[in-house]
Amino acid sequence: MAKFSFGGEFVWWPDPAVVEQTNLMCFMRRHGITTLDGLIPHSLEDVARFWDAVLADLDIQFYEPYREIADFSRGIEWPAWCVGGSMNIVHNCLDKWLAAGAGERIALRWEGEEGATRILTYAELARQVNRCANALRALGFKRGDAIGLFMPMVPEIAIALLAICKIGGVIVPLFSGYGEGAVASRLNDAGAVALFTSDGVFRRGKSHDLKPTADVAALQVPTLRHMIVVRRTGSTVSFTPGRDHWWDEVLAGQSDQAQTERMGADDPVMLIYTSGTTGRPKGAVHTHCGFPIKAAQDLAHGFDLKRDDTLYWITDMGWMMGPWEVWGALLLGASMLLYDGAPDYPDVDRLWALIERHHVSGLGVSPTLIRALRPHGEEPLRAHDISSLRWFGSTGSPWDPESWTWLFQTAGGGRLPIINYSGGTEISGGILMGNFLTPLKPAAFSGPAPGMAADVLDGHGQPLRGEVGELAIRLPWIGMTRGFWRDPERYIQAYWSRFPGIWVHGDWAAIDDDGLWYILGRSDDTIKVAGKRVGPAEVESVLCSHPAVTLAAAIGVPEPVKGEEIVCFCMLAPGQQPSEGLRSELMERLIEQLGKPLKPRDIKFVAALPRTRNAKIMHRIIRAAYLGSDLGDVSSLEDPTAVDAIRNAL
Repeated sequence: MAKFSFGGEFVWWPDPAVVEQTNLMCFMRRHGITTLDGLIPHSLEDVARFWDAVLADLDIQFYEPYREIADFSRGIEWPAWCVGGSMNIVHNCLDKWLAAGAGERIALRWEGEEGATRILTYAELARQVNRCANALRALGFKRGDAIGLFMPMVPEIAIALLAICKIGGVIVPLFSGYGEGAVASRLNDAGAVALFTSDGVFRRGKSHDLKPTADVAALQVPTLRHMIVVRRTGSTVSFTPGRDHWWDEVLAGQSDQAQTERMGADDPVMLIYTSGTTGRPKGAVHTHCGFPIKAAQDLAHGFDLKRDDTLYWITDMGWMMGPWEVWGALLLGASMLLYDGAPDYPDVDRLWALIERHHVSGLGVSPTLIRALRPHGEEPLRAHDISSLRWFGSTGSPWDPESWTWLFQTAGGGRLPIINYSGGTEISGGILMGNFLTPLKPAAFSGPAPGMAADVLDGHGQPLRGEVGELAIRLPWIGMTRGFWRDPERYIQAYWSRFPGIWVHGDWAAIDDDGLWYILGRSDDTIKVAGKRVGPAEVESVLCSHPAVTLAAAIGVPEPVKGEEIVCFCMLAPGQQPSEGLRSELMERLIEQLGKPLKPRDIKFVAALPRTRNAKIMHRIIRAAYLGSDLGDVSSLEDPTAVDAIRNAL
């Protein structure tokens, strides 16, 4: 790797008066720590002691206290947390606040693209969750049952998530833009017994059906017994008698009081699927004392979220930032905003209008969105009062300095920090993040989140400074996934096989001379389209399901707004000829199975694909040949002339 030169000058400095009132400084003072430089080593000297302090700081309540905070007897890869403890995280999200007399505080604000709005207090949200939990129990669902969420960002999706949790079920959140194949594969892997969905969604002023996709997927999931459907668009949908139920009808007459299931603290609460570079999607297992705790800690210590704040993170419940927002905001007693629609519809000022209407104090965006808004200039922004904002958060893809600077200077007036945040589904939040205590440079991270033993390593596993290397983690943390669902070997192979005892995350990272950190993209083949990750294998399997295709490869290529787009290459069966008709047919198949947001830029036909002697497709070399960049080492290729087939693709 070349010497790292990215960085620049500091552009934001903490306000000492604000620093003194931050959640993070208060936490540090309680533990006799005076500086952030002192906190990070302290958080890593005794991992168990640190996370025990975090649980106390967040006032996480247990029905039965844990005997020990962590048990590492199975190795660093398989820690057990809150051993012997009994809890349900929904108690800490809702029941605890009602008992404290905070039921009238606003928990959830909602706005739909068409202009409809709703507000739920903590007491109202708790009553709705109880009715939904009772409805699930009436349908025969119980502790340990996996239940999918395939819905737009309406209040019912948060209610359903919390209700599944309340009965001790396992939540399976699904991106609302998935096609039937992506939905079915995840529900099948989880053994899901039920699915929440809606009749349709609104996008850019038009109604799009959602239930037909759910119906086709459900036919491929033999374990699925019931489907609960929210009325969103009013479109006419078909119903399967005995299986399908309208949300309002199944909740009608249910009591607004419900028992909260007592769970083992480390019992599963969610399977959230992420795509890798090979094989089927991976179901990251998360627990009651895991994912929600890490989400709340990051929001408290990094983003300084307080009880009078309103958090709005632009996301879908199928991506980790959706459950992260729900659990994190509620555990801290704050408010969240859910918006169902395009953030630039009916005009490019919609995002700023949402902030003004709902008094948003913490806004989470992706660099992709800011790249799309920046060309429209200041006028849409200046039309609204966004003085309620305290900070911006960002995640999803690496920043370019120009877009970061536009958000910081134009939208934030050079006053609001941009809390850069990077981690992942398996992390339950951030490895690296900003905070209110550290001066900022464009696109930089302050450093590792407290409790995260992050490092940058060279190819031999040795620490690197001033150069680009692999982002790694040296110690366990409470939010780490408890493995992949029914696939422990794949989990070990994905994260722990490169260097013994070290989690290698798959990101390129660097640390500059001032100690600030940077993420510079994925070091594996995973494709990331506007923050949505998809594995090449998932795309390729759809293409290869067509009888005309014998072999396929999918790569991610740079795109200035989305970060990456998908480009596909197909080898055809004997007797098959390339044609625009076949290309259209394959494109439609991909849209149907994966969803329109993952529509490829192009599908090309090739005579050969670069492969190794053991038949592994070399995505790195395909990408380099397509982009005309340096191919690097091609010695492992079975047929080096296959590179020319990519360059000559039709």
